[in-house]
Amino acid sequence: MFSVVFLLALLAFFVTGSPVEFRNSTITLPMTRRLAFSNVTDLLRHDETRLAAFGEYSTRGRRDADTFHPTVPLSQADLGDAMVGYTVRVAIGYPPVNYELIVDSASAITWIGGGAPYVSFTGIDTNVPVAVNYGYGAFQGMTHNTHIFKISTMTFTERLTIPRMYIGVASAVQGVAADGVLGIGPISSSPGALPNSQTIPTVIDRLCQQEAILRPVVSIFFKPTVANEDNSGELCFGGANPGIYLRQPRYIDIATTHPSSLFWGINLWITYADVEILARSPGIIDSGCTFLYLSIDAYERYRAVTGGTLNPENGLLQISLQQYDQLHDLEFHTGTILLSFVPNAQIWPRSLNNKIQGGDNDIFLIVKSLPTAAGAGCTFVSGYVFLQRFYTVFDSGRRRVGFAPTVFTEASTN
Repeated sequence: MFSVVFLLALLAFFVTGSPVEFRNSTITLPMTRRLAFSNVTDLLRHDETRLAAFGEYSTRGRRDADTFHPTVPLSQADLGDAMVGYTVRVAIGYPPVNYELIVDSASAITWIGGGAPYVSFTGIDTNVPVAVNYGYGAFQGMTHNTHIFKISTMTFTERLTIPRMYIGVASAVQGVAADGVLGIGPISSSPGALPNSQTIPTVIDRLCQQEAILRPVVSIFFKPTVANEDNSGELCFGGANPGIYLRQPRYIDIATTHPSSLFWGINLWITYADVEILARSPGIIDSGCTFLYLSIDAYERYRAVTGGTLNPENGLLQISLQQYDQLHDLEFHTGTILLSFVPNAQIWPRSLNNKIQGGDNDIFLIVKSLPTAAGAGCTFVSGYVFLQRFYTVFDSGRRRVGFAPTVFTEASTN
């Protein structure tokens, strides 16, 4: 078992870049895009090991921290800095120290210590062990029950205080390309993180408990990738930001099939033109994966209808310009909602082809096959390439996920 330490800490969030905004009981803050991978092989391994971790929940179910620790293979999990995602910049402790935290929709634990060490004179040990396995990496540590949690601008023009916020401090970390993780997943998304199936309040829980926000809702907005790093995302606590989406979000209930039910999992079916690619089944909406993953059968149907051929250099399906001109929308159905993934959304951004061993004019599809370890209760995973096309609302109070179109839903940025 790994040794872990939990402190009672003074926690302050200072968001850099654009100022934090408070509007009608919602709190919005900017996120920074991170593209950190040396080659596409590492990026795919990052995704595939994370997907295999979802599969572990299907075969193992809930696990206590005491039995969970030995299953975290830190020496095997480390994939260096492979990452495509978003981070927030924060300052934690007293005196405050700046940290960069990955925004993760598939876990509920918030922790630090992956890069800059935890420094505070206000910490009190709780001696409660914690461990989270992200597949591509993991951490072990202890939680820190903090006196104050502030969200504000660097100039302190706006402030928010959350008394006694729990935050983990890592004693061992590998494979996490940041100082820590801000977990915005439902509590069920971190089974076994604490002993005896204990849970701790999430950031969203604490905001609701002190009535800083009225509903346990968090929304995310990602702009399509065109550069290595920029401030092009937004996190909204308490609701949704109408200044970003074009129409009101429409909602889908959380799936009831394990393991999708533990995460932001929903049921849907997928069509391409008149062809059914995937029958109605459960899957997961996940900010931590890069590509759009389909079950093996669905992937083969998609490959056949698009005419994509596997590129041996990067493992992605490749099509010609003529085939691209003939692409149809990939449509996600829920019964009452239709989400159309336009042709441009189905391809890797060509401005980043140099990062995936491709030529300037090559066209690669972003649909990949799920590893078999993902389990029958998860037939698709919609990652970052999906989320950057739709404004997404995670509502833990009503156990549902909402989607709304933005100006980038049908954009030709790729």
